[in-house]
Amino acid sequence: MPNHKSCKKRMKTSEEQRIRNRAFRSRLRNAIKEVRTETSKDEAQKKLKTATTLLDKAAGYHLIHKKNADRNKSRLTKHVQKIN
Repeated sequence: MPNHKSCKKRMKTSEEQRIRNRAFRSRLRNAIKEVRTETSKDEAQKKLKTATTLLDKAAGYHLIHKKNADRNKSRLTKHVQKIN
């Protein structure tokens, strides 16, 4: 257990942030899966827009690396373009 008051506070905020990060990362993964499983091009493009926004936000929050977000966006865009 922490000995200092600031360490106790830091433990509390770290735990809150961990839970927040987990929830956001889960939303991100689900959005990517939705784009991948979509069969309609129009719906896939709508879901791609949502996934792209979430990827950019995740990179902004340093949950994932910016280049990881860019790579995912590129791959998802290619995938959507291939849908008939």
